Amino acid sequence: MLFGSISYLNLLPFQLFLKRYIKNSASKMAFRYNRGVPSAINHALKSRKVNAAFISSIESKGCKCSNLGIVAKGSVYSVFVLPNQEGKDPASATSNHLAQVLGIKGRVLIGDKALKYYLDGGEGIDLANEWYKRTKLPFVFARLCYNKHDRYIKKLAKRFAKSHIKIPQYILKKEAKKRGISPKELEWYLQHIHYDIDHQAQRGLKKFLKS
Repeated sequence: MLFGSISYLNLLPFQLFLKRYIKNSASKMAFRYNRGVPSAINHALKSRKVNAAFISSIESKGCKCSNLGIVAKGSVYSVFVLPNQEGKDPASATSNHLAQVLGIKGRVLIGDKALKYYLDGGEGIDLANEWYKRTKLPFVFARLCYNKHDRYIKKLAKRFAKSHIKIPQYILKKEAKKRGISPKELEWYLQHIHYDIDHQAQRGLKKFLKS
């Protein structure tokens, strides 16, 4: 089974869960990873180069998807528009479109580099917070979708939704150092990331996809 993996911090809890789940899985399925930025993983799933992945919500129309996603209920601190600059983020699909939907012009910046920008004192418009202020609904940036192994992915998604992943200190330190932030900043950031696409998040997703 090929799993598309985005190496952003917002998926660190799921990546740790997946490694443990596979290790303890009675099915002993052979997993391989295809890593890339969101826009590349979107293409990989649709071209069947991977069998499952968190893909940009704007690209999930027509795909088979679980109720797992990357959800923000207010500020997300890793998706900004920098008003005094120009340009889309080539790694993004959803965030570029969200900026258009909200009518916010400027340079779109996403992912770990956006988080680092904010933590270093950079200023910009947090798109997730702007969406929430206007709609009072969460924003779904990505969804766990699949084109094969349906039952297995659904089971995996349910298990993750019920789990409480504690990140070991050595991993926190390693991942934080890799990105030039502190372990406490990493933990603080993950407090703003949610994975269950609940009723409110589904409403927000539906509204966005109709925009």
